[in-house]
Parts: sequence; structure tokens; C-alpha cells
Amino acid sequence: MAITVTQSAANRVKSYLSKRGKGLGLRVGVKPTGCSGFSYVLDYADELNADDIVFEDNGIKVIVDEESLGLIDGTQVERERRWGRV
Repeated sequence: MAITVTQSAANRVKSYLSKRGKGLGLRVGVKPTGCSGFSYVLDYADELNADDIVFEDNGIKVIVDEESLGLIDGTQVERERRWGRV
């Protein structure tokens, strides 16, 4: 079981964590959204919870709660690319 992060996304996370001046890594999870199922959640993690599982990829920690991991195992986090921007 694992969640991976592309190098480009990892670089962006490192940059934001540095600007924030705190944080353990990137928190990835899902939350129920009613009839439509689940929604992805991405945030910065400042602390670990008892049910968190920690992966390390491309120099950053990826923190996922145990329940979410069963739904998103194998996911790769990639930096958003916008058309027309360099």
C-alpha cells in the first residue's frame, strides 16, 4: 500500500511548507460527500493522528488516515498544470 508524489508535486509541497514555516508533510484523504460518494482532501499536516500512516516519496512525507488509504491506495499526487502558463 502506498501513495506516491511526482517530483514536481513534491517540489511544490516543499516550497509551500517552507513558506508556511511549519508542517510535517502533505495530508491526503477522502471525505464523504453524500449521494455522490467521496471527495479527495489535500492539506498540510502539522501533526500526526493515532490512525495515520506515513509514506515518504521524493523527499516529502505523505500522511494518510487508515480509513482513507483503503479507498485511495495506489494514488499518485501530481502538480496541477495550467494551460498557457510556463
